[in-house]
Amino acid sequence: MFSCLKAWVPRLVALTERFPWVIPLFGFSSGLASFFLVERKEQLAQFIAVFMLVSWAWLTLEKVLRRSVAQWFGVQLPAPLLGYFTQLVHQESLFFIIPFFFISTAWNTGQSVFTSLLFIAALVSIIDPIYFRWLSLRRWFYLCFHGITLFAVLLTALPIIFQLPTAKTYVWSLAIALAITLPSVAVELPWRWWQRLVIIGVVALITLAIALKVRPWMPPATLWLTQAAVSSQIDSNTRAPLNQLKIVEQQQLQRGLYAYTSIRAPRGLNERIYHEWRLNGQLVDKVPLDISGGRAAGYRAWSHKMNFPQQPLGRWQVRVVTETDQLIGIVRFRVVEQRVGDTGQRRAASSASSSLPALAPDAAMKEKLKAITE
Repeated sequence: MFSCLKAWVPRLVALTERFPWVIPLFGFSSGLASFFLVERKEQLAQFIAVFMLVSWAWLTLEKVLRRSVAQWFGVQLPAPLLGYFTQLVHQESLFFIIPFFFISTAWNTGQSVFTSLLFIAALVSIIDPIYFRWLSLRRWFYLCFHGITLFAVLLTALPIIFQLPTAKTYVWSLAIALAITLPSVAVELPWRWWQRLVIIGVVALITLAIALKVRPWMPPATLWLTQAAVSSQIDSNTRAPLNQLKIVEQQQLQRGLYAYTSIRAPRGLNERIYHEWRLNGQLVDKVPLDISGGRAAGYRAWSHKMNFPQQPLGRWQVRVVTETDQLIGIVRFRVVEQRVGDTGQRRAASSASSSLPALAPDAAMKEKLKAITE
């Protein structure tokens, strides 16, 4: 088998030199298709995620593997071929993770900045003049490009492979990306070894401080809302809201409101999230919910709020966040003195409200919490 492989390696190298455009085209199309394949089979998601990490291991050990190929197969891999393979890994990685970040990003928040950077990086990876000329002329920029892509890949792959919760995933992704990227940066510096060590240490500390500060701006790549609503009643049989309220009369608050969310998460992932009830941007209550991943339509959970401020009028938000304040999604509604809307909406809302049983406020049960495990 080794002799057969030894005979095919030179042919494969010759073909890639003759048709170099096939490699980036394959990276673009296969990376884009990966997300849709992942959505169908959870085991395939783990395989693809492992493949991404193995590809990055190749980039890290590129020089060692290049010498090994020359020794075992008698073929010196040409520099252009290695460049195209690196581009392939970047394209595979970016077009695999972008759909995850696109779905999980709250676009009216700071999360759009990071996801937009990933879109720009993906465009750079498929435009050869920029990727090969501009990045090669600016080695430090290429290393930053490399590190950010690896960080984003780890944010997506680690929860799928190891079922790491979002908080641990962020820390491990940041640590691994820095551990792989910073030594490469140190080699490019023209100073003595101790000067390089000091500079790299300072850069690492600054990067860690900034990364932890902007963590709420990072989308939780593998968590997103499949359904969310504020409702006056939950159907216990279908485990779904009976209505979706955008405008609520003040008197309806006496019966309480439900914040219903259905969250898509990788199979086997156990995560604690929070429903933050906010009035005009100010935090009123924060309710914890424990979710479990694996259900295709999302893990269904809700919080039931009974106790509202004396002056509840205004714009309300129920922000769905992780333990480290990474935003998963937002449900908005408004509390008014008198319902606003057309006649048909008023009648429908009145009919739904009249069918609800009266709920007496319970001082010992400020917040009622319900979660469904499936």
